[in-house]
Amino acid sequence: MTRVMTLRFKALAVHLFTATGAVFAMLAMLAAVEEKWSLMFLWLVVSFIVDGIDGPLARHYHVKKNAPEFDGVLLDLIIDYLTYVFIPAYALFKSGLMDGWTGWFAIIVITFASAMYFADTRMKTKDNSFSGFPGCWNMVVVVIFALKPDFWFSLVLVALLAVAMFLPLKFIHPVRTERWRNLSLPMAFAWTFFAGWAAWVDFHPQSWAHWGLVVTSLYLVSAGIAQQIMPPSRD
Repeated sequence: MTRVMTLRFKALAVHLFTATGAVFAMLAMLAAVEEKWSLMFLWLVVSFIVDGIDGPLARHYHVKKNAPEFDGVLLDLIIDYLTYVFIPAYALFKSGLMDGWTGWFAIIVITFASAMYFADTRMKTKDNSFSGFPGCWNMVVVVIFALKPDFWFSLVLVALLAVAMFLPLKFIHPVRTERWRNLSLPMAFAWTFFAGWAAWVDFHPQSWAHWGLVVTSLYLVSAGIAQQIMPPSRD
């Protein structure tokens, strides 16, 4: 009985840990409303770290079995929509990096397409990757904040990624996609570090963090597609 109660407590603790992402989302939103973009992204990075840790913990402590009254998948999706989609889209619009009609286009396309994608039962592939761009707009927007490209470039990028959400393109999950995980996981850690560094120095244009963001982002976006092009050998 004691062992059962201990496992149940640990499983519930995982759900509570996941739920802290909602608090960090609120802190990020409050910073965004005050246009404190660096602070907003720092809170989003903290939430990103929580999101990277809670999945392995949930599987380790078998939360579906030991704490079934809470739906961890649904809880995770709610928080992900806030931190991956809603708040970054607001920041992109309010910051002026996509001004006028382009900003309206971005927030409508990002929020609408992501809502449909998050509800799509086909989003996961057999190897635990994502089918289509997985709505990681927080990662896209932090790079836009760091590099501050021409708004036309940002517009095209948003449009292409929104379409890519519903194309049969593979995007890796750095933790759960086994193939190349020895490289993908360090790349995800590096991206998190560079994102936090870029936000910490208030997106200073000469920060080396920007180059790190570009390199790691390109890998994380393209690795799954590269795996489709180069299927594993069956030796």
